[in-house]
Amino acid sequence: MQQTENERVGQLLFAYLAADYRWQHEGSWHDLRIGLPAPGAELVFGDAGEFALLSAWDPQSVPRPESVNRRADQALHDALLASGRVFVPAFSSAPDRRWREPSWLVMDLPMPDLDAMGRRFGQLGMVAWRRGQPLRLRMLAPMPDRLEDPLERLGFVDWVE
Repeated sequence: MQQTENERVGQLLFAYLAADYRWQHEGSWHDLRIGLPAPGAELVFGDAGEFALLSAWDPQSVPRPESVNRRADQALHDALLASGRVFVPAFSSAPDRRWREPSWLVMDLPMPDLDAMGRRFGQLGMVAWRRGQPLRLRMLAPMPDRLEDPLERLGFVDWVE
């Protein structure tokens, strides 16, 4: 039986909520977690008011060859350079590391620009937060019809159609 788009988005939502997120500073990797604040990033980037984790790998979470993903990542890197925003390496992964993708932690990219960049690079979900607030998962899709799960982290999900 083929999975509906509603079921696929719901499955990916819970995978994204369970994922590990990290950003790099001075050769060390630092954890990020949806639903928790990120004082380390806020301390390092003291002038930033908004933060986002953005990737160009595997649009809509459909695996692609590494060479295709690397070209997309370079295009995202170039777009971030052109935006003039400060950004540093980051990555997202499954807790068991069977899935991992490079990302960028970007500072002060306005939400409309973040959403546009996420759509341009085919992303279904991105992590974003404002200074002093917990991290949120930003899903570029309609909310699925049925999300029957007791996870309190669902309160940290924004649906952007």
